[in-house]
Amino acid sequence: MTDFTGLSIAGRLAIQSDADWDEARAAWNLIADQQPEAVAFVEGGEDVARVMSFAAANDLRVAGQGTGHGAAALAGSLDGTILIKTERMRRIDVDAGTRIARVEAGVLSVELGAAANEHGLASMPGSSPDVGAIGFTLGGGLSWFGRKHGFACNRVRAIELVTADGELRTVDAENDPDLFWALRGGGGGSAIVVALHFELLPFAEAYGGALLFPAALGADAVRAYREWTAGVGDEVTSVVRFLTPPNIPDVPEPLRGTPLLTIDGARIGDDEGGRAAFAPLYEIGEPIMDTFAQMPTAGLSHIHMDPENPVPGIGEGMTLAELPDEAIEAFVGLAGPGSGSPLLLSEIRHLGGALGQPADDAGALSHLDAGWVMYSVGLPMTPELGAAIPAHLTKLEETMRTWAASGSYYNFTERPCDVDAILPPDVCSKLAEVKRRYDPDGRIVANHGVSLETA
Repeated sequence: MTDFTGLSIAGRLAIQSDADWDEARAAWNLIADQQPEAVAFVEGGEDVARVMSFAAANDLRVAGQGTGHGAAALAGSLDGTILIKTERMRRIDVDAGTRIARVEAGVLSVELGAAANEHGLASMPGSSPDVGAIGFTLGGGLSWFGRKHGFACNRVRAIELVTADGELRTVDAENDPDLFWALRGGGGGSAIVVALHFELLPFAEAYGGALLFPAALGADAVRAYREWTAGVGDEVTSVVRFLTPPNIPDVPEPLRGTPLLTIDGARIGDDEGGRAAFAPLYEIGEPIMDTFAQMPTAGLSHIHMDPENPVPGIGEGMTLAELPDEAIEAFVGLAGPGSGSPLLLSEIRHLGGALGQPADDAGALSHLDAGWVMYSVGLPMTPELGAAIPAHLTKLEETMRTWAASGSYYNFTERPCDVDAILPPDVCSKLAEVKRRYDPDGRIVANHGVSLETA
């Protein structure tokens, strides 16, 4: 057992003998049984530097965590590790003139969106309001504005961080450009991020929402959605999914346990243009609920109706090169009505546009060479579901592999794996070079690690 009396930080250090240890070590995803050596609730970069230096002196490792949405892939790697939780670091500073926001490492996505809106600007909101803005961005950042503006990671202009040697520094395209490159879409395995400097978008409203249909519409509805996406502009980003809302207070009572087919989306622009863009979807059928409206861009993180309180979840994603009729039939057969799926939801998101084009001055994730990305998740509320969900995820992945694209998407990869299972070989090779240069002892642990042996 490590003696932590020599580690002093402005925040709080929780150790295994503390009465609230189980609470301290918990992640947002309650399925993740995190067992680190200690948990440091840091309050700034200097705290992070002190933890890193202590870890180096005591042959320990470190891992950073904002919320723990993706902790299922990390939990098994925390032996001999200090878990650095950044949830107390919530400061946001917006320079409206330059449209740059400095975002500390504990800021939530919805908080960044609200701060940007106060200045007539927008962040790059995803589908979960309480995911950490930093983790979301380091893993790529698939946003409702993605088809027009690409991945959120490529709107980062500078990063404040602590390297494995305990040095607090700021990196950008001119200073430590390789480290700056690695952290934009390659995950957080090369340094512990203290803050991002993020370029905001010059608008504060968009049109978005969700249409909720009976799941019985099945494959015909998914085909109609696919045909609709073929004609939409890059201002539109959307997703189709099968969803059975659980019987929990977060869900409106009439929808609990009701099998649904939902189409969620957003369009950059005004109300009139938004209505016109999504109008063809109303021909699919009579919606049970329609939430589409012009709204502040911060509100887009709520349209997907993701849980906003910690829950246990087992999920996994994959990219798809194409979505022919055969793929739709296979997907509906395993996720749609009558499939017996134990999953909470299975979805297919439309990519393309800027998400499929190499970005100028991009980070490790430049674009995805795929037309679609699929993600499924289940809530293991019983031991039976705990066994059935992983088995069904595997079956779904094996069935859809016929239409798979190469690699995957970092933030939708929840099983433990290295980045070489996610990103292209040339990117992984460069990530390994950066890791060897800035963390040669492998002190920093991430959800998806970078092998120091990668050629």
